[in-house]
Amino acid sequence: MAQSRRVEKFAAVIRREVSELLISGIRDERIQKAMVTITEVEVSGDLQHCKIFVSIYGQQSLQNEVLNGLDAATSYVRGELARRLQMRRAPEVVFQLDRGIEKGTSVLNLLSELEEKRKESSSSFKNDKSN
Repeated sequence: MAQSRRVEKFAAVIRREVSELLISGIRDERIQKAMVTITEVEVSGDLQHCKIFVSIYGQQSLQNEVLNGLDAATSYVRGELARRLQMRRAPEVVFQLDRGIEKGTSVLNLLSELEEKRKESSSSFKNDKSN
């Protein structure tokens, strides 16, 4: 239990530091083209591996370009984390695209379409019944 709390705190610190790096530290033009949001950070129990899930606003080609820029900046991010957190060994950093927001939006759109169809079918049923 204590170790998982430590891992959660470490993940929160990494999320904060990488967010600051995205705003002001990383100078790659590819990353600055789109709005990048860190949705989740997963850290292994031994604190040696870190997956950073990002949501990138834009079309698929832009998302791929920004993700390539983030992949190119992993060594810089790792070095900055080691420096800022005063660690002997910084975790291996991997950026992954989080499609959860896109999936959630598409599910909400489908639900609203179903609601509209349900309303249409119930209103046409009422009209048929009254005639």
